[in-house]
Amino acid sequence: MADKDKQPATVGSKTESDGCLILTYSGRLDCLTTGAVWRKTSYLLHRQPKRLVVDAAEVSYCDGSGIALFFSLRLRGLRNQFPVEIRNLRPELVSLLERFQADTFDLRPPAPPPQTNIPTEVGHWAWHVWQDVFEHIAFIGELASWMLKTLIRPVGLRWNDFFLMVERTGANAIGIIALLGFLFGLILAFSGAISMQKFGVEVYVADLTAIALIRVLGPFLTAIIMAGRTGSSYAAELGTMKINNEIDALATMGLDPVRFLVLPRVLATTLVTPLLAVLANLSGLVGAAVVFLWMGFPLVTFTTHVQRVITVQILASGLVKAVVFGLLVGAVGCLRGLQTELGPSAVGISTTRAVVSGIVLIVVTEGIFSVIYYCLGI
Repeated sequence: MADKDKQPATVGSKTESDGCLILTYSGRLDCLTTGAVWRKTSYLLHRQPKRLVVDAAEVSYCDGSGIALFFSLRLRGLRNQFPVEIRNLRPELVSLLERFQADTFDLRPPAPPPQTNIPTEVGHWAWHVWQDVFEHIAFIGELASWMLKTLIRPVGLRWNDFFLMVERTGANAIGIIALLGFLFGLILAFSGAISMQKFGVEVYVADLTAIALIRVLGPFLTAIIMAGRTGSSYAAELGTMKINNEIDALATMGLDPVRFLVLPRVLATTLVTPLLAVLANLSGLVGAAVVFLWMGFPLVTFTTHVQRVITVQILASGLVKAVVFGLLVGAVGCLRGLQTELGPSAVGISTTRAVVSGIVLIVVTEGIFSVIYYCLGI
């Protein structure tokens, strides 16, 4: 009996005159041997028989792999409409095989992929955009409500989290903001000098650089950095909390996630963005001054031109942009984090969406501000 248990699995075939195919299995049908037998069985069934008989009298051992082989033969018979009979299988294996009913499986062929066309795709895209806009509006309304309540009753704000976010989003970003502001001022001054040198008015590089930095590039550059640095971190933090059911736990305890998690982050970002924009402006002016000195002009000429062109109106226009940009970056990052779905890549998708949405909204808002300032004559 021990020698019989060690026999390798084999399958033999015999075709009778009435078209009946008899498959005789012997040996051990386990996870190591069933694969080869299964492939040979598929080869023997390349021509569909009128009837199939499976003789398992010589099967010494059978695990789940062998049972799966017998079940696949039953399923194949149902699909191709020929009877399958399994004989001489040991009683304990019969009870295991009968747990799976082949006739309960869906034997219909897989449905072809749906045919899509351009109008359908455009409709789906428009619907998703509308849903996203609706969620943005609802989120902004809830956030504005909590901001108003906080303004009336500041005690309700979690000040410890607020100051922590101010440190993370503001103090920790000073280095990168100062460096990029300096480089942008340097680049802008060199680019302006190339054009103005043709007309012999290089001295007005100071005027051009100062206006461009303080009115447009300073707030815009700061907002882009905040979208990539702060907005993505908010989305990752809240997305991880969403996957770990921490946000659901807060709601279960009666704590509103917008007030508890979103409000300190949005207020901190709104506060530090104009401060960082001022730092970017100063760093950019330092970079422009380096170029100005390199062209042979004295530093006093640069400061005189900057003081003459920079008015309170221009300063205020840039700071208003920075405040709005900070509000957008914080709100979009938190919203994308709260929208995180389940899955191994969900947090990465939310982070990407936060950065992309933040940059798109910043560019669109910059365009709106440009039109408004032009109409107001600012």
